[in-house]
Amino acid sequence: MKITKTTLRYMRVGSLICAPLLIPGSGRATDKTEVATVDAGLGACRADFTVKDGAGRPIYGAKINVSIKYGFLNKREIDLEDATNSDGKALFTGLPNFPKKPLDFTVSNGSASKTVTDDPSAICRAVFEVIL
Repeated sequence: MKITKTTLRYMRVGSLICAPLLIPGSGRATDKTEVATVDAGLGACRADFTVKDGAGRPIYGAKINVSIKYGFLNKREIDLEDATNSDGKALFTGLPNFPKKPLDFTVSNGSASKTVTDDPSAICRAVFEVIL
């Protein structure tokens, strides 16, 4: 293969594009575990969950479900589901500021289940620690 000026130019551009991928520590991986987040897109409120077992250890993969009715005469409904990360954390954002009824979140893992009620009109940024 004959190397020309054009070939060298493409090789330089390719090395500039790929160089950040080869530098140690330049990747996107971080030490913190990302919190699983679901956005309802209905308002500015949020609910933070931490799910633990009876011994206080975080539960990975616990399911959290909520059904939100909204709109004119509450005719529209959205069902959301999230699962906890390895730290037992999950986050729901975009919850409505003034729902007609408080929101009932069902937290479950295996056969254990618990319902947590949140009223975003009273506490817009709720934090819950659930023991299953």
